[in-house]
Amino acid sequence: MISFKNKRKITLSIIVLILPLFYFFYDDNDLFEITKNLEIFNSVYRNIHESYIEKPKSGELIKTAIDAMLNSLDPYTNFIGEDDIEDYRFQTTGVYAGIGGTLAKINDKLYITEVYSNSPAHINGLVPGTEILAVNGKDVSKLSVSEVISLIKGEAGTTVQIKFIPFRSTTPVEKVITRQEIKLSNNVFYTTLKNNVGYIRLQSFTENCSDEVKKALIELKKQNIRSLLLDLRDNPGGLLNEAVYLVNLFVPKDVEVVYTKGRTSNWYKSYRTLFQPVDTEIPLAVLINENSASASEIVAGALQDLDRAVIIGSRSYGKGLVQNTIDLPYNTKLKVTIAKYYTPSGRCIQALDYSQKDKSGRVLAVPDSLITAFKTKNGRIVYDGAGITPDIKTKSENLSAILLDLNEQNLFFLYAYQYALKRQSIPAVKDFSLSENDIQEFLNFLKDKKYIYHSSQENILKEFKLSAENDSIYEEIKKEYEALFDGLSKIQEKLLQKNKSIIKEFLEINIINFYYYSKGKEEYIVLKDNEIEQAVQIISDNNKVKEILSKIDPPKKPFNSEKRF
Repeated sequence: MISFKNKRKITLSIIVLILPLFYFFYDDNDLFEITKNLEIFNSVYRNIHESYIEKPKSGELIKTAIDAMLNSLDPYTNFIGEDDIEDYRFQTTGVYAGIGGTLAKINDKLYITEVYSNSPAHINGLVPGTEILAVNGKDVSKLSVSEVISLIKGEAGTTVQIKFIPFRSTTPVEKVITRQEIKLSNNVFYTTLKNNVGYIRLQSFTENCSDEVKKALIELKKQNIRSLLLDLRDNPGGLLNEAVYLVNLFVPKDVEVVYTKGRTSNWYKSYRTLFQPVDTEIPLAVLINENSASASEIVAGALQDLDRAVIIGSRSYGKGLVQNTIDLPYNTKLKVTIAKYYTPSGRCIQALDYSQKDKSGRVLAVPDSLITAFKTKNGRIVYDGAGITPDIKTKSENLSAILLDLNEQNLFFLYAYQYALKRQSIPAVKDFSLSENDIQEFLNFLKDKKYIYHSSQENILKEFKLSAENDSIYEEIKKEYEALFDGLSKIQEKLLQKNKSIIKEFLEINIINFYYYSKGKEEYIVLKDNEIEQAVQIISDNNKVKEILSKIDPPKKPFNSEKRF
């Protein structure tokens, strides 16, 4: 066995061997700092390993050190350990090997909450409402959702044994199911809306997603659509080249979509369209919101700069950084920020400057004084440093905190579960609607349930109580405090009544999931979405579209102070 003393010699020898590689990139001061701090790190680690009261887990200790180092840079520079490789693969490809469903733990039971049509789960009867009892003979009642998922996932072609209680049954069933490669089935959803408006929603920029969008566009054109709405709301981005290919569907060959600039000239690269487009004339609109980021912003920014599409919605996230993934030893990877990207007009829409932090360590936004105006192809004014500002802003519904709490605690799902138990079928998605009695039944259902409502007022009251107790005055105001707290619980009922229309939609989408699965949910969301309705009105008017894309308004900066980070 190698002693720690010899290990230290080996480590220092490795440092000596590595140092010549740094001469190409660093000056003498850098080399000294690198040598000094690597030796310090080795010494700290050695002493922790030798002297700490309990034997540390070496792998976790080093992983923590790596993560802390990378966290000091930006949120997108990450170490991807061997255990995380499958998650990384899913994020970039939209593909994983499993049975094609999602799980949730509800009242200490593990339920299937969603399935993809024609997936192994669906074919074998593991539909929403199915209770999972065991995986490969192992009882899962005490396991977390992530632990059960890791048991179910595996290599495509291998099998997994699952014991479950089918929905609408009380008798356990055990089946051996063959895992398959599961492609994120709802990554691209398309349909035709009123006024012959084609609609395509893209969930993330995974491998070959542009081909899926292309197929959807060609199919919609066969249905004689007159205009197109591309929905990139809540799309966090993904692969840059897929963003370029998507833009290429709507603009001619050899047009610059985006370019990148890094610390060295190696990372300067221009990305241009490579192929003949599908349609350069169809009126086009792109829906974005505050969760549209990265590749979504490249698409929206390029189409805006080229005056090819009207951008509708709310200001996007503001991620203008490009990452490159580097293979490391032992099946690990490093995802590192190597450049910023710039849209055709020359703007970078990065909203946070990770090199600038205040005294508390909070990252600062690009100051308003540095936000610069640029011009689109037609001469319209656009700005950098603050995401993509839409040409037309829409109003989105702000969900009450109580609805979010009810959803997070799976109470809509539980009611839908009971509803579906009593009914073998429901009308088609477009015809399905709950009655007033159904909504009241749900409100009565809630009365028997102990659920947590995290209202901001309640949190303030609890903080006030803690402060009063610390100052030894709580007993003097206890009666008034309890009366105020009781008053808040009565407001809870009023909030539910006030939000009955949105509660109805939450319930309907959960019930539809039991009968029409993920595709039915997508169809319902599109039918009920207020922002989509606003966008359809705009894109249906070809003259309005032309006016927006040619109108040159006086410059107005999108101040960063408008957006919270």
